[in-house]
Amino acid sequence: MANNKLTKAEIIDSIQEKLGVARPDVHNVIDEFFEEVKKGLEQDRVIELRGFGTFEVRTRKGREKARNPKTGELVAVDTHGVAIFRPGKELKDFVWKLRVNEKQ
Repeated sequence: MANNKLTKAEIIDSIQEKLGVARPDVHNVIDEFFEEVKKGLEQDRVIELRGFGTFEVRTRKGREKARNPKTGELVAVDTHGVAIFRPGKELKDFVWKLRVNEKQ
C-alpha cells in the first residue's frame, strides 16, 4: 500500500531494538549518514551504496516558458540541480518480486 509510510523514527526504533544501542546514538548515526550523503552531493560526487543504489545530482535545464501544473500559469524556471536515485541490481531484484500476485 503506497500510503503506508515507514518513518525515520520507526527505522531508528527498529535498529535500536535489534542492536540494543541507545536510541539517541542510533539517531545521531542516521543523521550523520544523511549529512555525509548531502555533503557528497554538494561536492558533485556520486554516492554509491553497493547492493542498494546510487545517488547523484543531475542538471535540469531551465526554460523560459514552463507551466505551473496547479494554476496553468506560465513561469520561467532557472537551470537547477535535481537529486537522482538509481536502485542497484540487488534492490531491483528484491522489489521486482514484491508485486507478483497483484492484479493490474
